[in-house]
Amino acid sequence: MTIIGIAGGTGSGKTTVVRKIVEALPPHCVAVVPLDSYYNDTSDMTPEERKLINFDHPDAFDWKLLHKQIAQLKRGEAIEQPTYSYIISNRLPETVHVEPKPVIIIEGIMTLVDRKLRSMMDLKIFVDTDSDERLIRNILRDVVERGRTVDMVLNRYLDVLKPMHEQFIEPTKKYADIIIPQGGENLKGIGILCKYIEGLAISEGLTKPAGLDTAKQ
Repeated sequence: MTIIGIAGGTGSGKTTVVRKIVEALPPHCVAVVPLDSYYNDTSDMTPEERKLINFDHPDAFDWKLLHKQIAQLKRGEAIEQPTYSYIISNRLPETVHVEPKPVIIIEGIMTLVDRKLRSMMDLKIFVDTDSDERLIRNILRDVVERGRTVDMVLNRYLDVLKPMHEQFIEPTKKYADIIIPQGGENLKGIGILCKYIEGLAISEGLTKPAGLDTAKQ
């Protein structure tokens, strides 16, 4: 099994990179574990208290549960991945059943922050994108998907996203084995990365080279 960690600032294009990797491998080979699913359970908090949560701080994540479930996948055990709602700022009762796959991708802004999680990874990737681009993507996403106004997004960016990115996310670039500049728009870089991961999968016997006639095996 190959464990891949993909980190980068919010709006950097991590989702695009993950999608391209998934598309480069057979469907049965990849499972994606979003870090966003592992925000802490806030059931014991009031709605007002939940609104004050800093989702861009390492303390917002349930690292213990994530460590446990990644270890389970590595042992070949299925997990029940939690789901999280940004609307209510809490976990939902539903879970996602995730079977162990030859390639596990852990994706999120803080993926490379935690030392124990990094130690579980075979490949660490940082998606690097200009701060202006990330801000524009955040505005478009949060207004449409999370019901926020433009003013709310801008204020949050200045008060939380920017300082947290500089303090916690940007420094994790030093842990990356591969850095993808220009985020999801760097098609050449993503293509090279996909070929590399495909090569890892082939070397481990997880998949076959493109064009291989399986009937002759």
